Amino acid sequence: MSEQRIFHDHAERYVVTSEQSLPNVVYDRPAILRLAGDVRGRRVLELGCAGGVLTAQLAERGADVLAVDREPRMVELARRRLGDRARVEVADLEQPLDLVPTGSVDVVVASLVLHYLADWSLVLSELHRCLVPGGALVFSIHHPYTGWWLSDGTDYHRTELVGETGTWDGEEVTYEMFRRPLSAIFGPLRRAGFAIDVVDEPKPAPDAEGDAAVLEILNTKTVFLYIRALRE
Repeated sequence: MSEQRIFHDHAERYVVTSEQSLPNVVYDRPAILRLAGDVRGRRVLELGCAGGVLTAQLAERGADVLAVDREPRMVELARRRLGDRARVEVADLEQPLDLVPTGSVDVVVASLVLHYLADWSLVLSELHRCLVPGGALVFSIHHPYTGWWLSDGTDYHRTELVGETGTWDGEEVTYEMFRRPLSAIFGPLRRAGFAIDVVDEPKPAPDAEGDAAVLEILNTKTVFLYIRALRE
């Protein structure tokens, strides 16, 4: 994983932005929750929980949530938000998920986090171990087309680090992620023992409200890619 110092140095700014950002509010979190389905009474593992906004929504829907994040400051902020409604722990997805017992998870959700990993082989192997047979992995990443647009355009087939600049609570920051071709998304999933159940390129709900220019982008352009894969 690239060194994401900005999530340490700007943790509070990022959390405020993720709470209010239109792509998060009307696009990403609704799509993740829809693909996760009815989580009442289900054991949910959330990867990269940040400040716990999605975690709270899962808990409100009756899920028994274990949320993890690599950045201790994010975990602190998430714990402050959630109290005893969910368990939140520090975990590095480039290391074995030793805090999660084998076969103890019904659903894994990973909202915009896997694209920070160059190699998915370990994390997918660990998620396969943690999930019950038939359990679901639901995740979103930057769409391969969006990643290609951020790259230098010389080789679509490679997985490479790209940068994107955004505004977090009024401050401009540049963060890095790995863009990858479609084959580097679906191939690792199949090799890890997952069956592809849903591939989605959603739009906001027709009644979504907010900045018209942002809504136009979300309704007409490829932004994020959503996948639900089932543990075989």
